[in-house]
Formats: sequence, structure tokens, C-alpha cells
Amino acid sequence: MTVFERYLTVWVGLCILVGVGLGHLVPDLFGALGSAEIANVNIPVAVLIWLMIIPMLLRIDFAALGQVGRYWRGISVTLLVNWAVKPFSMAALGLFFIGTLFRPYLPADQIDSYIAGLIILAAAPCTAMVFVWSNLIKGEPHFTLSQVALNDIIMVVAFAPIVGLLLGLSAITVPWNTLVLSVVLYIVIPVVVAQILRRRLLAAGGPAALDRLLRVLSPMSLVALLATLVLLFGFQGKQIIDQPLVIALLAVPILIQVYFNAGLAYWLNRVSGEAHCVAGPSALIGASNFFELAVAAAISLFGFHSGAALATVVGVLIEVPVMLSVVWIVNRSKGWYERGPAVRSVSSNEEPAA
Repeated sequence: MTVFERYLTVWVGLCILVGVGLGHLVPDLFGALGSAEIANVNIPVAVLIWLMIIPMLLRIDFAALGQVGRYWRGISVTLLVNWAVKPFSMAALGLFFIGTLFRPYLPADQIDSYIAGLIILAAAPCTAMVFVWSNLIKGEPHFTLSQVALNDIIMVVAFAPIVGLLLGLSAITVPWNTLVLSVVLYIVIPVVVAQILRRRLLAAGGPAALDRLLRVLSPMSLVALLATLVLLFGFQGKQIIDQPLVIALLAVPILIQVYFNAGLAYWLNRVSGEAHCVAGPSALIGASNFFELAVAAAISLFGFHSGAALATVVGVLIEVPVMLSVVWIVNRSKGWYERGPAVRSVSSNEEPAA
């Protein structure tokens, strides 16, 4: 890791403080930036996300995607955690902590709305940001891209029924235009741009030309991440400052959910014998959330000033620092992971084929 990457947690913390402070001091500026939307998708944030993930997508050779089937264990684990565990575990945690344990300390008329926001947050698996986390742990890029694409396809079909079931509603209005546009903006456009650029570079100057561009663009990913944080917290700075106790209490089930699902996915991959370069992204995809969609869906369903919208914003507040801690754990535990009996067994069986 570079010095910049090693102290990324510090820069993240500073950007959160700067974003909250600027949002409080110059709300009109952030109001104007926040209103630059199409179907509740913020365009400035989308552009920053492109800058975050395009350098990583440039490294991916789509011709090698056919090999991703060898990582079927990791794909199975991620799908299990994302769709059969995470939304339901968050609903249980929300009911226990927000609906019961913390109820006396929260506004009574917002309890159900807070729980709804937590459920919406957990029902939307991470899309764009997971490329950043995977890059930091040297994850298998083809697995990461394939798993994200598969999650997006499932999300189009499963998001509404799961949220509706867990909210106890017979019908739920999902902002489909937001969902589809988010997938297009955060996945389709960056993938197309990156592959066109990659092919032109390789045709013009070969691998050396691609390597030169990657050395220039790679730092841009982290800078764009930090700029995204400043924007997101600038948008929600006033709510965060006005309700510190509510923020802290809502953070508890989200924190538990992240570490529980990351740990579960990581352990299941180890037990099944999957390679560490797949287990890491699998754990990170299993734990993180598509907070851009969650915030938009909560606002569309319950209103901008609702408890549901605030709960999804808390997800944004802790997403990056907590996921950086998961990245640290995955990197530090690589030796322990690869000593797993199933991992060693699968590796030894595959060695002759290599």
C-alpha cells in the first residue's frame, strides 16, 4: 500500500468532518449540487463514482470472464449472504435494537420508519464502492465484476418483494426508474467506457501504454472516493448535527450487521476452500450496501425528512470507515485464511492444472 492508502481512514474521517461542516456553513451550495438529479440519482455523485471505478475496470480483460466459473464457491456464498441472510438479519436487528432496546430514547412516531430505512439499506447490495474495496485487498477483479453484475440483475427482480415482505406491506412502490438508472450509471457506463479505452490503448501502444495510464489514473480512484464523501455528508450535514443521539443509536444495528455478514461470508468461503482473492471481495460484497439506491428509495417511499431517510444516511455515515476496517481485517488475516484445511486441499488439487 502507498502512504496515502495506508492512512486512508484518516483522510476519510477528515472528509466526513469537512462535508458535515460545509453542509452546515454553505447549505445553499450543497442544496444546488444535491438537486442536480435524474430520477433521484445525483449526477455529481455519479460522475465521481465513474472516476472511482473506471481505473479499476481498465484492468479487467473481459475475455477472461469465462474463467469466473471456477469461483463458484465464492459466488454461491455471496448470493446466500446478500439475499438469504442480510435483509432478514437486519430486520431482526432493527426490531431488537430500534423497536425494543432503544425505543425509550427515540421519537415514538419514527420507530417504524427507522426500522424501514434499515431494511431498505440492507436489501440493496453494494454496486460501485465494492470495486474500491476489492482493489484495496487485491481481490480477483473478474470475480468482483461478475458478482456485482449478478447482484444487479437479482436486485431488479428481488428488491421490491424482499422489502415489501419485511416491511409487512401488501404492496410497495419501488422507484424503478431510480433502480434501473442507477445500474446504468454505476455499472453499464463505466464498464463500456473502460473497455473502449482499454482496447484503444492496447491497439495503439500495447500493455505498456495501458500500464502508463493506470499509473496516472489509479490515485484518482481514492481522490474521487474522498470527494464523494464530502458531497454526501454536505448534503446531510444538518440532519447529522441536529440528531447526534439518534445517529449513534441507528449506527449500532448497522455496525453489527456489517461485521456479522462480512465474517459469515469470509468464514463460509474458508470452509468451502475458496481462494483468498475471492473470499475477500465476497465478504466485502456481502457486508456493504448500495447506499445511493437505499437513500433514494427511502426518500421516495417515506419522504426526505423521514426516519427511514435518516437511517439510510447513517448507513452512508459509517459505510466507508467500517468497510475500511473490514479491508484491514481481510488483509491481516490472509495467512490464517490460507492455512484452512479446505483451502489447502483445494489449492493442492488445482496445482497440477496450473
